[in-house]
Amino acid sequence: MAHSLGVVMDPIEDITPYKDTTLALLLEAQRRGYTIHYFTMSDLFVADGVGYGNARTLSVADDNDHWFDYTSESQIVRLADLDTILMRKDPPFDTEYIYATYILELAENEGTLVVNRCDALRDVNEKMAINRFAHLCGPTLVARRADAFKRFIAQHHDVVLKPLDGMGGSRIFRVTEGNDNTSVILEVLTEHATHYAMAQAYLPEIKDGDKRVLLVDGEPVGYALARVPAEGELRGNLAAGGHGVGRELTEGDLKIAREVGPYVRDKGLLFVGLDVIGDKLTEINVTSPTCVRELEAQFDINICARLFDAIEKRLH
Repeated sequence: MAHSLGVVMDPIEDITPYKDTTLALLLEAQRRGYTIHYFTMSDLFVADGVGYGNARTLSVADDNDHWFDYTSESQIVRLADLDTILMRKDPPFDTEYIYATYILELAENEGTLVVNRCDALRDVNEKMAINRFAHLCGPTLVARRADAFKRFIAQHHDVVLKPLDGMGGSRIFRVTEGNDNTSVILEVLTEHATHYAMAQAYLPEIKDGDKRVLLVDGEPVGYALARVPAEGELRGNLAAGGHGVGRELTEGDLKIAREVGPYVRDKGLLFVGLDVIGDKLTEINVTSPTCVRELEAQFDINICARLFDAIEKRLH
């Protein structure tokens, strides 16, 4: 029986095909015979308590020059008529994102499988969620006040500061004790103590890469993508110029995955990316985990097939 798939994502014409995980997922869906319905956030709406979207159907191709075609005109689709929906909109995780999850949840309540589950997307903040696993993390602080951050910097001497809603390495700062710019950085990050931010003790193992460990239905993929910072750069994020090196999971990686895996599975988070530096957990990515294409290119694995197997177990 052919299934119908919705995907909510950033504009498909703007992606980088050879490294886009969402495209890889759509290619796997197409191989399995799914009809693909494409939405951006602005296509979603609610009328009289029912979630709808202005959808166009897609065909996709593994081609860096021509990776998609629309196969229909835009038409209004009742979201609950779709078998499953992939929520793959990139952060920021802002109020608009939350509203979109409420719309998708209306379909979820009628039996549509949303990946990842809407209440879990709202509940498991990618930065804050690591505090449930503090024993797996390095020293971490979430605060607004500059004096709290300055005490943390005085205690740990070398720290990384970042916003709670960023992605791709945006607005990440490394600050050492005595830095003359500390007050300015804190003003920018917290918007003068009106927004929470995170501080983490600097982990020198970042030089060997910020590892992305993927979990499918709570189980780790056997390899991680170590995103190694460019020369003179703090951030390993590929969007910030890092390069990806595939590696087998270490015992430390597996220990983290085994502890976090049951939690995210029970939450209904079928596809999750853990960020690990050395043997410390630094983030739990649930909105639109990436690095699938890089890992599938380096190893004989099909991560997308594993995810769709997990999806289809829930559709039967």
